[in-house]
Amino acid sequence: MKDKVVIITGGSSGIGKALAEAFGKNGFKIVITGRKKEALDEVSAALKSQHIEAIGFQGDVSIEEDNVKMVAATLQAFGRIDILINNAGISMRAPFKDVDLKVIKQVMDINFWGAIYATKYCLPEILKNKGSVIGISSIAGFRGLPGRVGYSASKFALQGFLESLRTEMFKTGVHVLTACPGFTASNIRKSSLTSDGTAQGESPRKEELMMTAEECALLIYKATVKRKKYIIMTTQGKMTVFLNKWFPGWMDKMVYNTMAKEDDSPFS
Repeated sequence: MKDKVVIITGGSSGIGKALAEAFGKNGFKIVITGRKKEALDEVSAALKSQHIEAIGFQGDVSIEEDNVKMVAATLQAFGRIDILINNAGISMRAPFKDVDLKVIKQVMDINFWGAIYATKYCLPEILKNKGSVIGISSIAGFRGLPGRVGYSASKFALQGFLESLRTEMFKTGVHVLTACPGFTASNIRKSSLTSDGTAQGESPRKEELMMTAEECALLIYKATVKRKKYIIMTTQGKMTVFLNKWFPGWMDKMVYNTMAKEDDSPFS
């Protein structure tokens, strides 16, 4: 893995930051992207203090031209791209009947179109190097969650894209991984959008009981090395996928009741 180059979108916090550390400690050169320069500079400095070669690229994955510039900056700095990790993402929490449709569009633009743009412009280099395209999806990409219609829709779309791409890449040597964490401790729920598009601010779930971002990143790194097609990371996630396939009606009730237990749930 030494001297190979990985781009991690949304790499300035949470799972993205942990992925940068996990890959960097194993010899990769790192490019992290994000919209906030201060956060990028802080994480880049932290990576360099661990003797990891890293740069930060300020950009918005939902803007096509920013993805073109991201690829150019990476090639200028390191001369190649081996792995793209489509990690940038945002969530939302509001019943569909109440949500402003601009919120769902914003979630789709980041979670789905961001991955489309980044993959499109990284793919020529990844094809050349027989590298990897990785999408950080969610159990919400297998099982729709009430109050998170935009988020679930974006992850279902992402998984369909990755599955199609993996099939297209069948004879090219390119590896495509769909990584599905369960609930993971990160800032995604704090920045989750409410019905009018403002940030939620506080997580409605017990973050301290969740898988850590570092545990999640290590599992994704190992799955990348083994060139796995899918990874579902928690027992709860594996059970959800299995039961939803065979008992979808019963799971409607179970998922509803589980989400209704959240703080300030609109389904209580």
